[in-house]
Amino acid sequence: MKTPIREQNLQARKLSRVIKGMPATDGAGVELTRIIGQPALPMLDPFLLLDAFRSDKPEDYIAGFPPHPHRGFETVTYLLAGRMRHKDSAGHEGVIESGGIQWMTAGKGIVHSEMPEQEKGLLEGFQLWVNLPAGHKMDPPRYQEHPASDIPLETRQGGIELRVISGMTSQGTTGPVVQPLTEPLYLDVRVPAGQQFVETLPASHNAFIYMITGPANVVHENGQTTRLVRDDLGILGEGVTVKLDAGKSDVRFLLVAGKPLGEPVARGGPFVMNTHSEIQQAFEDYDQGRF
Repeated sequence: MKTPIREQNLQARKLSRVIKGMPATDGAGVELTRIIGQPALPMLDPFLLLDAFRSDKPEDYIAGFPPHPHRGFETVTYLLAGRMRHKDSAGHEGVIESGGIQWMTAGKGIVHSEMPEQEKGLLEGFQLWVNLPAGHKMDPPRYQEHPASDIPLETRQGGIELRVISGMTSQGTTGPVVQPLTEPLYLDVRVPAGQQFVETLPASHNAFIYMITGPANVVHENGQTTRLVRDDLGILGEGVTVKLDAGKSDVRFLLVAGKPLGEPVARGGPFVMNTHSEIQQAFEDYDQGRF
């Protein structure tokens, strides 16, 4: 039984599960870690997939992601280090650089590629897939692209820093990406050693923490303190307030939340729709060059 919203407002959001990423390859052989979209966590509505990539070995990433189609959802690419060039079937082209975000609404269909704009050095970042509601899966494709300089940095007492990509923090800092369909919050947070991070989230949203560097301590629903380490994903339970304590070292993590859609999900490789017949139609449209 769901906890009434009035009672939720008195609750801290505690960890309900911790997910370990699994090794995977995608594109033309890019080595990555799959966190959402694997057997242990097929999805966390509205989030369909979360991949992390981090390597300074060119053979792990140089083949990139050659042209491939998408329909019915959004792809969100956030780079911590390196450069990626994007091209698509609509004539759009650009380079995502360190600290930059590309929020692509694939909508009714687009064919795009993401290729490293570097031959050596560190390439590190994330790709998140965000679902679209049935009534908007066939919207025209569009982009919200922003370099690092467009993303506001909020500073708090104790040296805590938040890069606000989308949504609004409890202190009023608003990110440049806007998506009213799922109301996403996407924060890149740094907490110095010995400090506590506190933030409020909408009670209706699903939310998770993904540790970039750790460890950090978060209270679990079983009452015990859980130690989140690098590459752990912590799913947050019901409530509003999230608290995280840095230990003896600085920590960095993503805090992501979104409004669940509660709709049927049908997947077919690069397509995400509501029914299997819609997936079949997507493949037919792609084969017929209708994207």
